[in-house]
Amino acid sequence: MPRTDGTADSSRQARGAAAEALAERHLSDAGLSLMQRNVRYPFGEIDLVMRERDTTVFVEVRYRGNDRFGGGAVSVDRRKRMRLVRAAQAFLLSHPPLAKAACRFDVVSLSGPSDTPDLEWIRDAFTLDDA
Repeated sequence: MPRTDGTADSSRQARGAAAEALAERHLSDAGLSLMQRNVRYPFGEIDLVMRERDTTVFVEVRYRGNDRFGGGAVSVDRRKRMRLVRAAQAFLLSHPPLAKAACRFDVVSLSGPSDTPDLEWIRDAFTLDDA
């Protein structure tokens, strides 16, 4: 029977926040700079908005405890990609100078134990044509 005390939801949120922090640190170490995190719209959310030179990078972070059903990157299906694209379009509309520059969609997939997960960074994980 599912728990009704919110424990599962709060631990899931904590794992998600930890995964996003690890992804942010990894990308920052690679030279990207954070613009915003957890940009929310009614139709979608962007985990991290980062900048790499003149490119705005929209990052989806996915954590999976195991790869039994495929890694985190596999879970970024067509429906999720469309939500990310819509959220990115809204973000760019509210930041007109960025709308004229290059942008891309990256996925950071983390799997394994939450304290020492394996991290895979997929640059240009998909394009508008793939969404």
